[in-house]
Amino acid sequence: MNVAIFGATGQLGGLTIDSLIERGTAPGNILALGRNRDRLAELAGRGLRTARVDLNDAATAAGVLDGVEKVLLISMSEPGRRVPQHAAAVEAAKNAGVRQLAYTSVLDAPTTVLALAPEHRATEELITASGIPSTFLRHGWYTENHRQEFDAARRTGVIANSVGSGRIASAPRRDYAEAGAVVLSTPGHDGKAYELSGDTAWTYTEFAAAAQEVLGIPVRYEVLTPAKEQKQLIGLGLDEGTAGFLGTLNANMRDGALAPAPGELSKLIGRPTGPLIDTMRSWIG
Repeated sequence: MNVAIFGATGQLGGLTIDSLIERGTAPGNILALGRNRDRLAELAGRGLRTARVDLNDAATAAGVLDGVEKVLLISMSEPGRRVPQHAAAVEAAKNAGVRQLAYTSVLDAPTTVLALAPEHRATEELITASGIPSTFLRHGWYTENHRQEFDAARRTGVIANSVGSGRIASAPRRDYAEAGAVVLSTPGHDGKAYELSGDTAWTYTEFAAAAQEVLGIPVRYEVLTPAKEQKQLIGLGLDEGTAGFLGTLNANMRDGALAPAPGELSKLIGRPTGPLIDTMRSWIG
């Protein structure tokens, strides 16, 4: 089986490669695609095939998938530019006649109010229209997205934002990566859309309590009004556009967009998802 991964040089891509190899895929059967030349060289040193592809330039993807059976398209990291980038990858996969295209979308992509969703919905529509047998890996939140708040608790004993009582069913990035490896290395996933999230949805009050246990210092959660949060973010040096976008994401969380915990991730990987407190413990050092 020949597998290609767009976005192989990123964190999720690297963890997916590790999981594929752990599950028995030979390094030489993995084609790592990305922009980071140093990271590609590291992967080549492990025996992977590599190619530098910049999806901002569709020509760099032309012909790169010849002979590939399965493709994982990891969502690109530039909001506002993702759809044309993803379209270049889908076109390359279609031209190469790949047998399966898996895409890392977002939780409840067709219906969610999450501000990140429109580009994911558009990409799912592109993939469906291409006619390529596909699998949508709809990711919830990565626990690692909250490392900065843990570090703030470590420095100040306070976590402050506008999420309030909103729940977040996060899981470690490695769990989502393992799900991708399962889909690429086992049959029966064509036409499926997996809603992937952690087994347990937590609130920031619970996050603060877990941080307090791990750090051994008092930690409290302070609920901010959206207006106060925006002022705080701008005071930290963010421009108004970025602060506004983060405020919208927190409003989405407050409204429960990341709360669903259907258990599909743990079912797919065959074990419980990593608990919040265990990920926090990995941050101590």
